[in-house]
Amino acid sequence: MSDAETDSGPHVSVVIPARNCASELPECLDAVSAQTFGGPLEVIVAVAPSGDETDRVASEASCRWPLQIVENSAGTTSSGLNLAIGAAAGDVIVRVDAQARLPPDYVERAVATLARTGAANVGGVQRPVGQRGLGQVIAAAVSSRFGGGPAAFRHGSHEGPADTVYLGVFDRAVLGSVDGFDESLERNQDYELNWRLREQGHVVWLDPSLVVDYQPRTSWAGLARQYFDYGAWKRVVISRHPRSTQPRQLAAPALAFGLVLSALDLARGRLRGGIVPVAYLGACTLAAARLRPSLPALTDRLRAAAAFAVMHLSWGAGFLLGRRSGHRSSSEEVTGPQAARGI
Repeated sequence: MSDAETDSGPHVSVVIPARNCASELPECLDAVSAQTFGGPLEVIVAVAPSGDETDRVASEASCRWPLQIVENSAGTTSSGLNLAIGAAAGDVIVRVDAQARLPPDYVERAVATLARTGAANVGGVQRPVGQRGLGQVIAAAVSSRFGGGPAAFRHGSHEGPADTVYLGVFDRAVLGSVDGFDESLERNQDYELNWRLREQGHVVWLDPSLVVDYQPRTSWAGLARQYFDYGAWKRVVISRHPRSTQPRQLAAPALAFGLVLSALDLARGRLRGGIVPVAYLGACTLAAARLRPSLPALTDRLRAAAAFAVMHLSWGAGFLLGRRSGHRSSSEEVTGPQAARGI
């Protein structure tokens, strides 16, 4: 961090990319307003073209801290984050999503951990929270190791270095040294940025005391689109950084491919083709049964089993059938718009 710090802490900038989140943004800003951090803090919201009234909600929003709105005409999360960071004055950058609800001491704790560890990025654990109905079912499914996977930012309980974390609290100078977020990525930009940080010898630090509530999708179509995109953009990131591949990231594509082979076997009258589908159906049912404490109704547990299948198969299909190109065009090189903003 730079020397431009007060006795009460460094200057902190909270950056929020906002698109189609008119209903979520006010609660997000309320949580930011409630932060107990004792130093200087500002909030920058990068508003992308939206199909709802996100721009109006952002322009009329109130916040305890100085609030600035910037236009994100490119529309992607990465471009919005880089624009907000470029407009920020802070020595510490706190990345927040509109669907996230920070606990009141989040910034205070994260800044302290950043200073204590010397890490380039500090983050915590994502806790999916659904309000009711299908949203609650999807939240339970995402929270499950079987559904959301074993990544540390979902289930981590031990503090220390990690491959990636949820959201992120960054040393501004270090973030600038790697040119910020890759604007050619629409998804998986956090993981890719953390990979570049670690490749440069910096530390990404998981602090499990930083638990952030997150509102997952509330429809089957939204869940399928989200996980298809996750898989498709993970393929792009792996094509650029093959050594970043984790075994867990290949499980869903392997499952999807295996089910296709099973369907071909069954179509040819080979009963062995039923082994993988039956085994997977049993695994989904067993994993859903373990959600009984949070989903006491049998119908909700059955819907959770369906949510597992939607997540896994959408992710796998996205990886196998989604975007094929893993290379930037000349107009997408990070030496262009990101460097121009001084990130």
